[in-house]
Amino acid sequence: MNEVTNIVVEALPQVQGYVYPNEAGLHPVWSTLIVIYPYITGLVAGAFIMASLVRVFNVKALAPVYRLSMLTALAFLLCATLPLLCHLGHPERCYEIMMTPHMTSPMAIFGFVYAWYLMAVLLLELWFDFRQDFVKWSKTTPGFQGLIYRVLTLGVTDLSEKSVRLDMKMEWILSIVGIPSAFLLHGYVGFIFGSIKANPWWGNVLMPIMFILSAIVSGIALCVFNYIVLTWIRRKTVDMRCLDTMAMFLFYALLVDAVVETLDVLHRGFAAEEGFAVLQTMIREKLFYTLNIGQVLVGTLLPLLMLGLLQLLRRRVPEAARRTMIFCSGAMIMFGVLMMRWNVVMGGQFFSKSFRGVMSYKMEFAGQEGWLISVAILCLPPIILTVLVKLFLSESEHLKPSEHLPETGANS
Repeated sequence: MNEVTNIVVEALPQVQGYVYPNEAGLHPVWSTLIVIYPYITGLVAGAFIMASLVRVFNVKALAPVYRLSMLTALAFLLCATLPLLCHLGHPERCYEIMMTPHMTSPMAIFGFVYAWYLMAVLLLELWFDFRQDFVKWSKTTPGFQGLIYRVLTLGVTDLSEKSVRLDMKMEWILSIVGIPSAFLLHGYVGFIFGSIKANPWWGNVLMPIMFILSAIVSGIALCVFNYIVLTWIRRKTVDMRCLDTMAMFLFYALLVDAVVETLDVLHRGFAAEEGFAVLQTMIREKLFYTLNIGQVLVGTLLPLLMLGLLQLLRRRVPEAARRTMIFCSGAMIMFGVLMMRWNVVMGGQFFSKSFRGVMSYKMEFAGQEGWLISVAILCLPPIILTVLVKLFLSESEHLKPSEHLPETGANS
């Protein structure tokens, strides 16, 4: 009896309220790895949508960042599965998802969605866009880098007008196919959480929509961040028309996302279903800093204020101040979306199944679920992007618009 009492007393500092005995010593099964997993896939989807504004919707002002957006999507997509693989006890068994498909499992279906988006959409569109450059570079670049370009041509060296028109048409088709594919790639993550009806923090029909909208916002913010950083590193001049247009789309996307998330909060408060009291505790106490400060204030309200002022007073604000405000807004939005992923993934695991208590979580530094491996995974996509930019966006062609962008999507 004394041993049981000691165990309960030792567990008490980790909980608040009434918690089931079998939950007192538990910690969240999904930790920081599962937080950054939807964050990375969201950046991929948003960056692709940014590129699609040029290819499908013919927003010519964004042409200078088309290729950068596509390379950004590729760099982050290559790392999208790493958090899941590190989370698994036996990552070497991942191939079994493809070998023994389980079509009723959203987790298993992701393997097919990921393969479709990577192989059939993103890589193909990039190849059609860069094919002409590969052919030219393979003839003028010596050494190992020239060999890479020759391999990437895949033996297709025809640069005739008919071949170029075919490239343009295929790019346009793949961009159209890629938009719903990007929504599917990230929306399914929200579907997994939203379909868990027993968890009031997750079970919500708006969850997939909120994940998609936040993905678009974070992806556009990432493209803004990358564009400004790359021009600064290369000491080039920022195309303010392009940057202002990116800021405009970022503002409206963030506004729609904020409205939908506010609608979700209002609906939860009005319905006040079972478990609403513990949700209030989560918002006011356990997730106060990450939700109210990180996600709402830093990640939403401040960027909305700065971007909104730029839409109203654009011509009165000097270019240097506009660049600074847009850059800070993009960085804060990416941070806010990361906090949103934390709040969703971790928040749903903090409260007890009794709906009358909450638990705590202390992040580990190292180990399989430590935050060190999460930080390493987050640092890997920028490294890959640096290599891709070095290979495919030379300084002599710094963020150059694609030479074969169609006049209109339909005419391609």
